[in-house]
Formats: sequence, structure tokens, C-alpha cells
Amino acid sequence: MTGGSLTPDERVSAAVRLEKPDRVPVVPLVTAESAAGLAGITQAQINSDTNAALAATLKVFDEVGGWDSLFGGGVSTVAQRQAINMYPMKGLTPGKDIADNDVFQLVEEEVLLPEDYDKICEMGADRFYHEDYLWRIATFTPQEQPKVKEELKAVSRRYRTEFEKRGIGPFHVTAEMHPFFRLSLMRSMVRFTEDLYFNPEPVERALKAITEELISKQVHIAKKSGVARWMFVEERASAFFYPLSVFERFWWPYTEEVVDAFWAEGIVTIFHLDSCWDKNISYFRRLPKGSAIIELDSTTDIFRAKESLSGHLCILGDVPATLLSLGKPEEVEDYCKKLIDEVGGNGGFILSSGCAVPPDCKPENFRAMIETARNYESSRR
Repeated sequence: MTGGSLTPDERVSAAVRLEKPDRVPVVPLVTAESAAGLAGITQAQINSDTNAALAATLKVFDEVGGWDSLFGGGVSTVAQRQAINMYPMKGLTPGKDIADNDVFQLVEEEVLLPEDYDKICEMGADRFYHEDYLWRIATFTPQEQPKVKEELKAVSRRYRTEFEKRGIGPFHVTAEMHPFFRLSLMRSMVRFTEDLYFNPEPVERALKAITEELISKQVHIAKKSGVARWMFVEERASAFFYPLSVFERFWWPYTEEVVDAFWAEGIVTIFHLDSCWDKNISYFRRLPKGSAIIELDSTTDIFRAKESLSGHLCILGDVPATLLSLGKPEEVEDYCKKLIDEVGGNGGFILSSGCAVPPDCKPENFRAMIETARNYESSRR
């Protein structure tokens, strides 16, 4: 990589500590779907061959000149995501269920039943998922599950090794959905919302059980990985969907418990927050200083978020998917400069895409984002 007195990891770590590094770090969320689009291969190819996803990502990284941390990666098939409980939903696979260059689709339907809330408490969340729930949605058989998991582990190892050769470490190693988000996906949003209002006690019992198990499992994994960051995914709890009374009862207490548990071990929580969180952002000020990174997807007002969280939590984002897909390189450059100046002006900022880089991102727009981060601040010195 060009420019700067810090290594990529030092640069990222400084921003997470709310400092102003030699330049704003750039850490785009590049999924297998993103890489396929940027590298000019189909979604069907990356879903049928994990090596193709890795090759596409490395091709993009090497051609653009690289970024500061590995965020996202080569897990593309619905089967692999189901196997690790990352998407607990039925899915449609490109080249198999849908067209070759369609992005994989998730099917929103009621799979979790009301009586399953207590099953989760009785069996434990992981055991319930792998012994019971998984086989309601899986695209593979129990006999095939070990092979699916081994393929996933193998591609993850290859990703980390290849990027380490390039001097780039992982932004995080482990990730989980928020218990609220997980239950919403499994139950379906409409049915889950009905439960929140008309049958809340079983939901609360399940949220408590999942939270306790998540802390026990993921803190251990994060500590063992040697990477003091982990990702916590939520896309349905904001005031875009629910009034603050629901947020305060069913989301925020479990969130504080999780963040405090990780922070006690020196581990920073990366919040992946899709949808508009404008009315919820101020709550994050209650978390310990430096304990979290707030990743926004361009629907939340990142400039107001900075005003609220300045000097308290690092912010990551937020070049919109629409701009990357439909804009011009000079428009991407201008927006990135605005983010660097106004959100990153006093430190505590990491430039990134708003959620994942879209599969139809123009390569020249992606390059503009990366190069602006690398060159803009040094050009003014």
C-alpha cells in the first residue's frame, strides 16, 4: 500500500481508539458477491466454487492497490451460511434456483414456531439450531454437513493466509447476529412483531438464553483468535421499524450486557447497523468509551451520528450503494472527502462502504473510494 507512516493494522487500531492516524483508514465491506461483480464473474460461479470467490477478491485487492483490513470474505453459498447459523432462513442459490447473475435470495417465512422459544431455553440456542431448526431450512443433508463446514473453514483459512501475505489482517474473526435479529429472521418479521406485543414473555426468555450463550461462546472465540474486535449484526431493531419502547425493552438491555462482557476482556464490538438509526444513536453514548464501532449503511445520518458520538465511539461508513453503483468517480471522491473532513476530522473514523459494496458497483467508483482515502489527506500537507 502507498503512503502513510503506520501499518494498515496500526492505522485501523488508532481510529478504533478514537485517535487521528496518519490518514483515515479505508475498510470496505467486500463480500463474495461484491468481489464477483467487481471482478466480472457471475454470482453462480462464486456460489459453486469457493476458490472463485477467493480469486475474485484477491484480484480486486491487487488491482486497486489494497485497503487497510480484511472485512467480508468468501462465504457465498446459502448452504455454508446456514451451516454456521449466519442466515437462519431458507434461500435461493444463483445458477440453481435463480438466474446465474442474481444475488442469493433469502426467503422470509415463518419457520420458528411459538413453542420453539421455550425449546431454545431448554436445549440451548446452538443445540436447538443444529439439532432441530437447521433441518427445517437446510439445503444439504445431515450426512453432508461435515463437508460443508470443512469447506467453510478451509476457505476462511485461505483468505486469512493470502491477505496476511499482503500485510493485511482481519477486521474481525467472529460475528453473530443480535438475538433480537436472529429470532426475527427465524420467526418472520410479522409473526415476531405479533409476539413482541401479544406474547412477550417467551420472547424475553429466549432473548436472555441466547444472549448468555452468545457471550460465553463468542468471547472465547474472539480471545483465541487474537483479534480484539468482533461483529454484532442488527438490521431490524431501529426506530425505522419499532417504537423506542420496543427497542428499550427487547434490544437495548441485551446489547449493553453483550458489549460490557466483551469490553471487560478488551474486545471491541463492531455494530453492523442497517436501516435508519437516527432516533436510536444517542443510546450508544451510554456504552463505555471506545468499546464499540458503529457501522452505518447510509440510511442513518452519519453526520448527525458523529455529532452525537464524537470522542466516544468510532464510526465506520458510509459511501452509499446507490452512489457506488450509479454515480461517477468524481461524485464518489467528493463524498469521501466530505466524510473524511466532517466525520473523520478529529479522528475516530474509518471510511467504508454503506453496508457491503454492491455487486453492481462500478469498478472505477470502488477505485475512487480507495484512492481518495489513501491520497486525500496527504495531498493537503
